[in-house]
Amino acid sequence: MGRSDEELVEACRAGESSAFDLLVDRWEGKIRGACWRVLGSEEEARDVAQEAFLKAYRALAGFKKEARFSSWLYQIAINLCRDRLRRRRVRATVSLEELERAGPVLVERAPGAHEALVRQDLASAVRRAIAELSPEQREVLILKEYQELTFPEIAEALCVPVSTVKTRLYRGLVQLRLRLEQEGVGGAAPLPVPAP
Repeated sequence: MGRSDEELVEACRAGESSAFDLLVDRWEGKIRGACWRVLGSEEEARDVAQEAFLKAYRALAGFKKEARFSSWLYQIAINLCRDRLRRRRVRATVSLEELERAGPVLVERAPGAHEALVRQDLASAVRRAIAELSPEQREVLILKEYQELTFPEIAEALCVPVSTVKTRLYRGLVQLRLRLEQEGVGGAAPLPVPAP
């Protein structure tokens, strides 16, 4: 098995610049995916992800060993997304064109044509509903459900207590369910509830 993130950070600090390339290879897809879900734009997500890695590289000397590299990197990326959203001065939305290009995210097996359309409609409804959540709820939901971070990792990445993460996730899931019901999406699998 390869070196851990923290071992690669130490190697990079010691002058092994190729170690950072390995970190980028390991985390670029997940960071770009999180940025896309927050910003709703593939192009902006790519730009912000690149900016996050550049910022992380320049700040490696300040990386504290008690933090996980991944949490620190998510924190940088989410902060850059927040800055980008503030500059826009409007809520992030996903265009229908980008939704169609992204394709269904919920398909787990090769469905029939009708089932594929139903799942694609559900995926589009979920994306629209997530885009309507508050930025705080959307960030937590994306990091938990799509990026599969733990509550402590999310808390570390967002610089908030674990209890705040759980509250935001719970409220976000409630709002998500309400929005989906308003769109007529019923009978969907129950939304996950955060553990106490």
